[in-house]
Amino acid sequence: MLSIFKTIPTHMDYKGQKLAEQIFQGIIFISAVIGFLYGLVIQQFGWTVYIVLGGFVVSCVLTLPPWPMYRQNPLSWQPVVPDTSAEPSQKPQESLKKKKHK
Repeated sequence: MLSIFKTIPTHMDYKGQKLAEQIFQGIIFISAVIGFLYGLVIQQFGWTVYIVLGGFVVSCVLTLPPWPMYRQNPLSWQPVVPDTSAEPSQKPQESLKKKKHK
């Protein structure tokens, strides 16, 4: 049963993140304007809140899951460079720790 969850893609590329953010902000803005105008016309602030919350739910459904439209531009990673030195090199932090302070 847990193997089903491993098949679900969980990544989103950078252009997909930008697109998701733009869609999210656009839906929130449009629902806020519509909610404000509708609430103003009928003189009920509650409807304004309901419409904005509805826009929030719609934007979450459209932007939070990693839909295929957000995975169109995958990153091409550089190949791994093999280590050619015979002895392991020290990390800079380790060499600093060995120095004695006066």
